[in-house]
Amino acid sequence: MINRDEFLREVTLRICSSLAIKETLRNAFEYLSEHFPLDMLGLFILDERLGATRHIAHAFDKGVVLPDEIIPLPEGMLEKITARNFSAPFIVDAENDEIFRYYAPLVHLEGNTDLIVPLRMSGTPLGGLTLRARGAGRYTEEQAEFLACIAKPFAIALANALAHEEVLRYQAILLDDRRFLSRELHQGTAVEVIGGETGLRKVMEMVRQVAPLNNTVLLLGETGTGKEMIADAIHFSSPRKDGPYIKVNCGALPENLIDSELFGHEKGAFTGAAAESRGRFERADGGTIFLDEIGELSPTAQVRLLRVLQNHEVERVGGKRPIPVDIRVIAATHRDLQSMITEGRFREDLWFRLSGFPIPVPPVRQRKSDIPAITRHFVMVKSRELGITVPPSIAPGALLRLMEYDWPGNVRELENMVERELIRHHGGPLTFETMLPREEGRTEAVSAGAGHPHLPLKLDEAMAAHISEVLKLAQGKIHGPGGAAELLGVKPTTLRWRMDQLGIRYRRRDQGTD
Repeated sequence: MINRDEFLREVTLRICSSLAIKETLRNAFEYLSEHFPLDMLGLFILDERLGATRHIAHAFDKGVVLPDEIIPLPEGMLEKITARNFSAPFIVDAENDEIFRYYAPLVHLEGNTDLIVPLRMSGTPLGGLTLRARGAGRYTEEQAEFLACIAKPFAIALANALAHEEVLRYQAILLDDRRFLSRELHQGTAVEVIGGETGLRKVMEMVRQVAPLNNTVLLLGETGTGKEMIADAIHFSSPRKDGPYIKVNCGALPENLIDSELFGHEKGAFTGAAAESRGRFERADGGTIFLDEIGELSPTAQVRLLRVLQNHEVERVGGKRPIPVDIRVIAATHRDLQSMITEGRFREDLWFRLSGFPIPVPPVRQRKSDIPAITRHFVMVKSRELGITVPPSIAPGALLRLMEYDWPGNVRELENMVERELIRHHGGPLTFETMLPREEGRTEAVSAGAGHPHLPLKLDEAMAAHISEVLKLAQGKIHGPGGAAELLGVKPTTLRWRMDQLGIRYRRRDQGTD
């Protein structure tokens, strides 16, 4: 005979002895085994997120075969379990019970007797406490009725353990986010787009239209045109500017890892998945995700991305339940996606989802008036990166030389060339004479025209022709950044005097701008 009050007191002391649930269960196992047949004591929960039962702790003697940690449930099984409204302890009858007939092989019930004490908090089922003994018929109904007294203490212990587990999980998430944010998130509050009032004026008008909204944006343009800069401008001009901003280069992700990186994975989803991992889409919740080189996505990833755009939810690799996300998607590509659709390498339905608001970003050769400002910007930035205290000036005529080149590599090529010029700089203004690639067609044309009868022979005629060409490059602008005076390396007043002498019309009514 066991005194119920003394028994309950002793069990309660043992399960409250530690916050570590495994240690708690071991202490309880040692005491319960003195009064009941007991080879294994286990705690399990009904995990709606996973759609499974999850065993969180066991205490056992040697030689006991333990059930799997996570046992997935068939569709509708979880609802059947909660509908049964288990409240009193009961002995498992696998032969006559549909639920436990499914469970029996998964929990290795054959040759054992299980007694389950349901655990509830505020009327809501949490899970249960399982007592197992080897052999058949090891427990009686009287023992099951007696063990009802320990349901409340174990339910409190289980709830505390789950709360502690949740705290640790969020702590791990915050630490993970801190590492991730410090490595990958763009820091800044505003983006200054060089050329926003000149060559990129139409692009920035579209940015101002779309930034306040939540729709998907597709940036189109050659590689190196600055699509990432436009994506930055959209995010930091939007209501999501204080949220996370995740950038993903789809072409740089290995094909076998791209699903896990973008959408995350559950523990055990594949070899090496030792813990659950949130993908880039989950990390961008409440903010923006920028998918660069979207045309490089694998067919599987395209299907998953389509689901994100349609349903605003992701499903982790190995996961059973969708996870809702509140994100804005900005995609970019230099590829011809419509040609890829024809070739079967890109999904047409994904194209329609992405291309609701396309923004074409023009190449540098179509906005040469921006080259002076871009060059000066890179001289300042690269000087700071290279440790040059005082950025060097740019020699007269050097900017004009840069504007005459077509820049097939666009802004990225110009940036690299400025860096090379600074590295080789030995004092004096930057000339870009030795660093600028030569265009064979232009060189041949100059050589062939050396004795051309139609070239101007008089100096005034040659000067007038040259100034007119520079005015065209500067779009009629004389003073200020990118103006003809700066390109020619003279003062605006000097240039106007020279133009008056040569009879070149330049006033606003003639040029349309000054």
